[in-house]
Amino acid sequence: MVTIYFCIVVFLLSLAVFDLFVGVSNDAVNFLQSAIGAKVAKFRTVLIIASFGVVVGAIMSSGMMDVARHGIIMPSQYSFEEVMTIFLAVMVTDVIILDVFNTLGMPTSTTVSLVFELLGGAFVIATIKMISDGNLGYGMLLNSDKALSVIIAIFVSVVIAFIFGVIVMWLSRLMFTFNYKHQSQILTVVFGGIAFTALSYFIFLKGVGKSPYLSASVSNYISANTGMLIVYTFVVSTIIMQIMHWLGCNIFKFVVLMGTFALAMAFAGNDLVNFIGVPLAGLDSFNDFVANANGASASSFHMGSLMASAKTPPLYLLAAGVIMIIAMAKSKKAHNVIKTSVDLSRQDEGDEMFGSSKAARSIVRFTQNSNNFILKALPVCVTKWVDSRFNKRDVILENENAAFDIVRAAVNLVLASMLITIGTNYKLPLSTTYVTFMVAMGSSLADRAWSRESAVFRVTGVISVIGGWFITAGLAFIACAFVCVAMYYGGIIAKVVFMVAVIITLIRSNRNFSRKSKETEDEDNAFRLMMRSNDPEIVWDLLRNHVSRTQSYVNRFALSQYNKIVEGLAEENVRELGKCTKQLKTEQQTLKKYRRQEMLALKKLPFDIAIERNTWFHLGANSDQQFIYSLRRMLEPIKEHVDNNFNPLPAGYITEYINISHKVNDLMKQSEAQISTGRYDNYRVILSEADTLKNQLSALRKIHIDRIQCSDDDSEMQINMVYLNLLQETQEFMSAMRHQLRAAKKFIDN
Repeated sequence: MVTIYFCIVVFLLSLAVFDLFVGVSNDAVNFLQSAIGAKVAKFRTVLIIASFGVVVGAIMSSGMMDVARHGIIMPSQYSFEEVMTIFLAVMVTDVIILDVFNTLGMPTSTTVSLVFELLGGAFVIATIKMISDGNLGYGMLLNSDKALSVIIAIFVSVVIAFIFGVIVMWLSRLMFTFNYKHQSQILTVVFGGIAFTALSYFIFLKGVGKSPYLSASVSNYISANTGMLIVYTFVVSTIIMQIMHWLGCNIFKFVVLMGTFALAMAFAGNDLVNFIGVPLAGLDSFNDFVANANGASASSFHMGSLMASAKTPPLYLLAAGVIMIIAMAKSKKAHNVIKTSVDLSRQDEGDEMFGSSKAARSIVRFTQNSNNFILKALPVCVTKWVDSRFNKRDVILENENAAFDIVRAAVNLVLASMLITIGTNYKLPLSTTYVTFMVAMGSSLADRAWSRESAVFRVTGVISVIGGWFITAGLAFIACAFVCVAMYYGGIIAKVVFMVAVIITLIRSNRNFSRKSKETEDEDNAFRLMMRSNDPEIVWDLLRNHVSRTQSYVNRFALSQYNKIVEGLAEENVRELGKCTKQLKTEQQTLKKYRRQEMLALKKLPFDIAIERNTWFHLGANSDQQFIYSLRRMLEPIKEHVDNNFNPLPAGYITEYINISHKVNDLMKQSEAQISTGRYDNYRVILSEADTLKNQLSALRKIHIDRIQCSDDDSEMQINMVYLNLLQETQEFMSAMRHQLRAAKKFIDN
């Protein structure tokens, strides 16, 4: 039995390593987003600074480990077997949930995930124990007061972070404007002094000052003289900022880099428990069982030892910090999550990751109406002065690829660091993801980054992310409860099954993500090049290639789907028709994304070229959509017919239509070849042949209508109507091809 539990502990520790990779992939957005979004330094420089913060925070984080030990459960009421079942269920559920969110590029909370998994697992075991022993109650088995304070702190932090982000950013922009280098030197120096003091207070006085590695006399001195030390720090730091300003140093850049260090330190100190707290608690439980069981069984030995505070060896904490650093540098999923957060807070328009939703449209409309009402109540001179402070045409970016300026980056980091470190020092495991994300969203809203052209997409994104957070909480609780029950009643066999399942799931997930990343990398690179270039000629050349690739791809996709639909009808393959339904829905959203990307690039062209090519661009984009609409209209009655096992397509109809199908394939391939190569030598011949085919289809449709009217067999009516629809939509399919080919040629050479 001891050997089995030893293997479980080894697996927990292995999952801890993987969880560090998965968790940091999600949480790297917390402290890297601002520095990367503002491009204050090279990625390597930002990573080095964040790494130092992670190492320091990891070493100082031992106090937070108690959350996993007795923050949710009352371990003295649980046996060793029950505790290990809860811990294993928590880790299995945690790794899978976080990996799913990282793959989707959605930032979620590792803290919420851990807390609700512990709650789910402990709740279901507590319920089982109460059923068998009527003297027990939830108050005896769960640390309900602590659990409630943790949950409230996590969700209240969302509102607080957003409100403070709006207020502080709005005031900061009033002071510095977007042209911060031409504002008062005193304001810049004082801001630097305040930021340095705030960060130093939490890094050194509250963070390092309460470290168990400092002597008691030093810690007591810091606690007794905190006020005096703050004043001294402000005076000295303001003087240093003035000297740096005289030497030509960028104070805001210094604040951003220092804030990155502070936030990385706060993240490691607050969130390390989410990754290794449970496995280390499992290790301590195993060591206690081996040392003190004295022959007692795993189901009878109770874990009162977990009520004591954790004494985590510094080597474990340092090793965890090193793994986190490697994950930050190597994880592509971390970069994917960072991209989501940066895109939603970007100052200008760009490729929006999210679409439009009814809720977002309602919120934007209400906000605009409220804003208009407030503006009418304010004096005109006040609104003009405020507008002059928010003139985005004067914005100073550190790099042409920066998503926002350095002032916003500084506000984001300083404010988020302060809020998170306050929670850490009060031993409230705030969600660093929630705080940093909502501070960034609040500051971008106050900074007028969400224009009328992009607000609905950004709000949809924020709603999607916040919705994902609540889904995380519910999913973590339910999933862990289910896994825990299965392990409890299934014993060792169930535990082994789940251990193997999580390994297989993670391997498949990483393979799928790698394949998906390769498929989208070229598309993203082409769009980024268009957005980064300031040369209209280069943008025009890139846009022509992008539009041609899009239309060529749509042509190939449409032809592939057309053939699958026709074959699915002839062979009654309902499974293939079902796949077509999903693929067409997905492709419709992809085309919307391409159209928006190309519209943004079109705006960067010289005005005369943009006006000249605008008509043909939209005609081509509409033709792409018409392919999808035509295929969906063709597919829906066919799928319903085949799915209901109605009469098959008669052999005579198949023979009659096969020549049409061959001609459609031939014309589509010729059209695609001309679009992809840019050579339109005989495009009029293709248009003429398409017209001829449309006439043939029209004649065939009339013949088929006569056939229906003359038929006495009502049993064939259903398949006759499906075939008639196929002929009509094939005609529309050819019309879409003609319009696409004509628009593609005119857009390129007009």
